[in-house]
Amino acid sequence: MTPRERFRAVMDFRPADRLPAMEWICWWDQTLERWKREGLPAGLSREDLLRRFGLDVHEWVWLSPRYRKVFRAALPAGHERSRGVIATEADYDRLVAPAMAAPEVDRERLAQIAARQARGEVVVWLQFDGFFWFPREIFGVERHLYAFYDQPELMRRMNEDLCAYNLACLRQVLDVLAPDVLTFAEDLSYNHGPMLSREQFDEFVAPYYRRIVPVAKAAGAIPMVDTDGDVSPVIPWLEAAGIEGCLPLERMAGVDVNELRRRHPRWRMIGGFDKTVMHRGEAAVRAEFDRLLPAMRAGGYVPTTDHQTPPEVSLNDYCQYASILQEHCRLAAPAGG
Repeated sequence: MTPRERFRAVMDFRPADRLPAMEWICWWDQTLERWKREGLPAGLSREDLLRRFGLDVHEWVWLSPRYRKVFRAALPAGHERSRGVIATEADYDRLVAPAMAAPEVDRERLAQIAARQARGEVVVWLQFDGFFWFPREIFGVERHLYAFYDQPELMRRMNEDLCAYNLACLRQVLDVLAPDVLTFAEDLSYNHGPMLSREQFDEFVAPYYRRIVPVAKAAGAIPMVDTDGDVSPVIPWLEAAGIEGCLPLERMAGVDVNELRRRHPRWRMIGGFDKTVMHRGEAAVRAEFDRLLPAMRAGGYVPTTDHQTPPEVSLNDYCQYASILQEHCRLAAPAGG
């Protein structure tokens, strides 16, 4: 099977020769700097690194108005991400609204990715800013949480604009290729659960999923949400809004992929491997993969680290992890669900 065929089969609960051996959320800069000191050649691309470790390759396309030059040029000097960029609607009009106008995608890059996808060489992951994430980035962490109560109309306007932007980008992407996965970056949970109520989710987040998800699903994309922390209580909310899976399933927040599979038999999952055991030796790594085996064998699940590989992990540690990952991906080849 090609990497793409294998990924699609597993995520669709169909038989495969093995599970995808992937690193969905790649490495911290500090981790890579350590590895270079330990002998990793400089100048390797993300794909070079994936292939060096024997892992399957995916193409990651993150389309966000925050990445546009007009937005970056408007950021104040010494901008601190956690403090946001606006306090008022006038600030939004001046600093953010111009970046939401006339969305455009890099068609040349997408065409190159489409050719590789058609050959089955890569999985294509399209990512958008989600409707919890984007207001937090714009308001700042503290002001965002108050805005649910103090500035709800501005929050709705912001998310209406983002929904229009994401839909315009999605339609342009679909002119060139159909992504295998569409992920909304949200980070709406932490280690004790969600940072908003079900009522707030249904008012400020879910309506926009319901406008975008059907377009993505009609093209064959799996709609997923990226949220750290304990996502377990949120999964029914996401399912009701049309979302079909999540990542990265952080173990230190208490997430148990086997329990999630029991509660949600058709829920797609990516992640789940406790990154904090990667530097603790072969026995610890094997024990963690053994813990994940039931979910791996049930289908609909791709095991990867539950966040980026931390700097405590040496180059030898990671090579050992990647080798054991590949071994368990063969061992756990699902029979279909």
